[in-house]
Amino acid sequence: MQTLYTVETSQPTIPVDKALVLLENHFEQSRQLFTYLVYFLTEVARYAETDSVKRASKHLPTEQDLQVNTKISGNTVLWQILEDTSFKAAIDDTRIRQVEDVEMIKKIYQQLTASAEYQSYINLASRDKKDEKDILTFIFSTLMLPNEDFISHIEEFFIHWDDDADMMNQMILNFLQKPTNYNFQDIISKEKREFGLGLLRTSIEKKDFCLELIKPKLKNWDAERIAMLDMILMRMGVCELLYFETIPTKVSINEYIDLAKEYSTPQSGQFVNGILDNIHKEKEQAGQLKKVDYKKQ
Repeated sequence: MQTLYTVETSQPTIPVDKALVLLENHFEQSRQLFTYLVYFLTEVARYAETDSVKRASKHLPTEQDLQVNTKISGNTVLWQILEDTSFKAAIDDTRIRQVEDVEMIKKIYQQLTASAEYQSYINLASRDKKDEKDILTFIFSTLMLPNEDFISHIEEFFIHWDDDADMMNQMILNFLQKPTNYNFQDIISKEKREFGLGLLRTSIEKKDFCLELIKPKLKNWDAERIAMLDMILMRMGVCELLYFETIPTKVSINEYIDLAKEYSTPQSGQFVNGILDNIHKEKEQAGQLKKVDYKKQ
């Protein structure tokens, strides 16, 4: 959607091949953002060691300075991440060390150590897998995301944060449940990447045909006065209905209703729903919809 909007608003018009490169760049920016969020999280957990060394190195360390609990630095999930070869490679091939804010890491670590959740964690003698995951989830969901200074820091270096925030939140939470299932070199699966590129290409190449289907359904609406995002979403929806046989019709329509509500006007969800549903019924009655029904296989 974002890439197609860029294509539609650019002068001169962006050709298909360059639009596909633009989308690939968006994929890469999302990969870098995901990598940095994970990296920042691991650095907060690892700061316990740094804090312990600094406090023990004081000229006159107190007994408390000499007894800093570093249990979280040995968190088993943390070390699954740190020892992941794809994570190490992603750190090397992205710019994340250039944007690292050590002072921010320190502040969030200090908030962590002051929390009841942290005290409960370090007082546990065992290393239960759930507890190891939960404390990292707590850092991310409670200390990082709600922190306005942290979000400002992210927005400074990752311009697509507003658009990617919800997706990143879900991805990180899923990742912390099964960190070994992720490849930091390619966080978007081959199937999803091919689908995204295919949908973009189809939406551009089939623009005129899609508009021929959409415009008669607008009734008293002037196509030129309809919000550009609504037209883009309807084009994408029509393309999914007609050219992507593995995606159920209901899934496609519901997805574009949600996108319209999120990114366009308050009335856009209902508007997009009406147009796509109308086209769906028309094509289905004409026997021109080909969908794979997995329930029958």
